[in-house]
Amino acid sequence: MARADLDKQPTDVRRMFDTVAKRYDLTNDLMTAGIQRSWRRSMVEAVAPHRGDLVLDLAAGTGCSSEPFGAHGATAVACDFSVGMLRQGKKDRPGLPFVAGDGTRLPFLDDTFDAVTISYGLRNFVDPVAGLKEMLRVTRPGGRLVVCEFSRPTNGALRTVYLDGFMQALPKIAAVTASAADAYVYLAESIRAWPDQAGLADMIAAAGWQHPEWRNLTGGIVALHRATA
Repeated sequence: MARADLDKQPTDVRRMFDTVAKRYDLTNDLMTAGIQRSWRRSMVEAVAPHRGDLVLDLAAGTGCSSEPFGAHGATAVACDFSVGMLRQGKKDRPGLPFVAGDGTRLPFLDDTFDAVTISYGLRNFVDPVAGLKEMLRVTRPGGRLVVCEFSRPTNGALRTVYLDGFMQALPKIAAVTASAADAYVYLAESIRAWPDQAGLADMIAAAGWQHPEWRNLTGGIVALHRATA
């Protein structure tokens, strides 16, 4: 079974990501026409890592989003609850530290990390606010949160093309890569159901983070949310 439902039962979501792990990075590149690489660079810039920083990259999958922090002298810990993703990541990026963990019950002590980031994973949490509270718990006072997530295009025409066209194309793109097309039906539905920029900022504030703000990328298809502990 590759499909998960929007009630986001953790076992179903974990199984779905285990299924798509082998070609997940390739599929993401194809479905964004490579634009996700610029989004990843923007995410790292928003974190503004310093040499010696310890960064938790949550829902890191195969570690594609974790790897760039090393170029800045920071150490990134790639954490995910999908064992299939972690196994693939260890093959693809053997130098990265990978940790299995549930985002709502993180296996780390309080005040451990200088920054926490999560890319395209928060909407898969059964309780996103609980996850954001856990991220705050493991972040040192004054540390940073960066959430990179699909959002709502600000232009009406782009929003229509994105939600009605691109979302319907995701399963077909997945099928070309021999990935699990049903999983991308769920991913498209989860993007449609996810709050807009202001809604996510409210969730971040509700979890106790300070000064939440966001910046739109690619017209708001993706938004970078920042806050401090």
